[in-house]
Amino acid sequence: MALNVPVFFTRLGSSVVFVAIMLTGLLWNEWSFLALVTLINLLCIREFARLMRNIYQDTRFPLWLTAAFALLSTALLLYASSLWAISNAGQGKPGLFYVYIVMYAHVTFVIFLLPFTPLLLLLAGMMAKPQYHRSVYRGLAGLAYITMPMFFLFCLYKASNYVPLVLLCLIWSNDTMAYLFGSFFGKTPLSSISPKKTWEGTIGGAVITVVAAVAAGYFIPLFHVADWAALALCATIAGTFGDLLESKLKRMAGVKDSGMMMPGHGGALDRFDSLLVATPFAFAYVVYFMHGL
Repeated sequence: MALNVPVFFTRLGSSVVFVAIMLTGLLWNEWSFLALVTLINLLCIREFARLMRNIYQDTRFPLWLTAAFALLSTALLLYASSLWAISNAGQGKPGLFYVYIVMYAHVTFVIFLLPFTPLLLLLAGMMAKPQYHRSVYRGLAGLAYITMPMFFLFCLYKASNYVPLVLLCLIWSNDTMAYLFGSFFGKTPLSSISPKKTWEGTIGGAVITVVAAVAAGYFIPLFHVADWAALALCATIAGTFGDLLESKLKRMAGVKDSGMMMPGHGGALDRFDSLLVATPFAFAYVVYFMHGL
């Protein structure tokens, strides 16, 4: 696969803008990070609903149902994140930030979240349209696929606000190096799901990313060297599976990109597919094995 120079520079330019937005959300404060996570969640839920509409022609996923799941996912994300933040706030009273979030989250949980799914299923039954049942179940699968990793990402931020940044940088490194290695040396297709991906590119990207992470561990004392390496493995192995999963969904839906958010990169799911699968693994490692956290 030859290097497509115009495509590469299009991707590079949009990536610069994208990285600037991401860094603002990651490094400014907790409000900006929660806003960033919530925005990613909503954009991905919207695109997931579009894919479901294309894949399952016998079901219905109208705009109102998409909006309902977007609101539900936001309520779930804020509720779970607030409980985690409060439980890990340490000694003393929690900050005003947590008080506001907990108040909002509990209100949405009581008046919206609890009755939401039963009411949807009841409505679908009353309308005698079983396709709505299937739509609800697939929408709930979207919450597990998208909203749960976003919650874990917020938890990683609470453990250390550098962990999400490092994880994202490692994922971007793996994607970029895999693309370059695949462009120059790629000959063997990795999977029929994504014919453009090659074993040479995948292995080259993973090796460079892990080596770079280990080197960073020696020169940037944020974490132990072993922690850098473990996060790199989450980004390369789980991240690659996340990429393949989203490619499978797009192939089933018959679309090239999940959306048009970024020139050269596609939609939000195209950009965060690796993160959605890598984050739960990174969260499990940080909780159970990470040094000093």
